[in-house]
Amino acid sequence: MSVVALVLAAGQGSRFGADKRRAVLGDGRSLLQHSVERALAAFDEVRVVLRAGERGEDLGLPPDCRVVHSLDAGLGMGHSLAAGAASLGDSEAQAVAILLGDMPWILPATFQRLIATAGPSVIVVPRHQAQNGHPVLFGREFWAELGGLSGDEGARAVLRRHADRVVVLDLDDGGVVRDVDTPSALD
Repeated sequence: MSVVALVLAAGQGSRFGADKRRAVLGDGRSLLQHSVERALAAFDEVRVVLRAGERGEDLGLPPDCRVVHSLDAGLGMGHSLAAGAASLGDSEAQAVAILLGDMPWILPATFQRLIATAGPSVIVVPRHQAQNGHPVLFGREFWAELGGLSGDEGARAVLRRHADRVVVLDLDDGGVVRDVDTPSALD
């Protein structure tokens, strides 16, 4: 199964108090670098959604990931997700994994299980201890709907509309529910 990863990294991170994408983890790499490098190790292709005018190299992104700009990122995650989905028109992948740029602790084996479950007509949702997490994988059949999103809800409406096509994958990986909203979350 060919799956493209779409890393959402255009948010303002207002609860963090600074640009959390640049927050440095223990090994000297940034939060965003960690998240993107984990994705690059697992997926056929990685695209990173940034704010208008930002450059991947300024955020330390590897040259082998494609940058997509969200012109309306400030209006909510739905706009960033829509911009990323709109960029998929040239992809031959059968599914897209929606990753958040502030989730660097997802295990490689988790990505592999999610990819193995993906398909063009299903939505795969990881769950840890009864809590849904990320990345959510959307089959190609849902890409047009993702491209029409707006606001700050993300893809919840797509999940609700297609509840009968959702496959929940229970995992022993707390990384699928652990994100960074405040500096204390880095500890």
